[in-house]
Amino acid sequence: MQTPKRNFFKTGIIHFMAFPETIGGEGPVVETVKRIVTDDYFDAISVSWIKDSGARRDVGKMFAQSQMTVAYGAHPRLLSQGLNLNHLEKAERVKALATLKEGVDEALEIGASSFVFLSGKWEEATQEDSYKALVESTLELCEYAKSQGDLEMVHENFDQDIDKASLIGPTPLAVRYAEEVRKSFPGFGLLVDLSHIPLIGESPREALLPVKDLLATVDIGNCVKADPSLPRYGDTHPCFGYPNGENDVPELVEFLQVLLDIRFLNENNPPVVSFEVRPGEGEDSEVTIANSKRTLNAAWARVD
Repeated sequence: MQTPKRNFFKTGIIHFMAFPETIGGEGPVVETVKRIVTDDYFDAISVSWIKDSGARRDVGKMFAQSQMTVAYGAHPRLLSQGLNLNHLEKAERVKALATLKEGVDEALEIGASSFVFLSGKWEEATQEDSYKALVESTLELCEYAKSQGDLEMVHENFDQDIDKASLIGPTPLAVRYAEEVRKSFPGFGLLVDLSHIPLIGESPREALLPVKDLLATVDIGNCVKADPSLPRYGDTHPCFGYPNGENDVPELVEFLQVLLDIRFLNENNPPVVSFEVRPGEGEDSEVTIANSKRTLNAAWARVD
């Protein structure tokens, strides 16, 4: 593609994955956010909880000045505390909702325009009951967000049986879920991550075509599925081209091509496409980010 990719989408990055020392809501949040905000390769950023009020204020000021699109990823709030939005015990769902509502408040405080979360654990025997519980929780969360401000609510699909073991999940169930929530909240959307597609066992077309009218944003990254004994096995988001990984330039070309074919990538209202990559032990965040940029540049040059 000769047309600059910025014409078709905003390039973003998941801050708390690129700098995993901040995933707990502490550490060098302000400094690392600034490294992304001052890099004009990026038009968007996704951050998560920031426990210090002063750091939230500083980050919010940077976002207000930068003209970047800002998303809030609530995953660390849930995963680090073992919380489950579709737990069959209502008391446990209330705990998950409480931290997500706090996240909504934080997202609005720092100027985020979207809020991304994930479903809780999947068990085949209780899938339908868990699904009903998830819909109930989601409707309550969306109602709360609507009462607080203007925030697009987005659910990210994960695998059911390799790593995150999330209820949502395979694309058919994700479509059912999103369409049901949209009956009450028409702006509700889905996030599809290239990293998760091999773990779910789908192809880019299988993952994207059925959700083309439900898709809010996408992430791009890598995963390792070949052998459970491998050090980065599962949903660990190694860099593109990682040994025994599933995604590199050819897979990203295919993913981007499908996104163009369904007109998700477009010149009228460019969406956000974010790197979700995480340096491993002994690896450097800056090198991991540079790897991502080169991979996307190479892939974009090859799409039609």
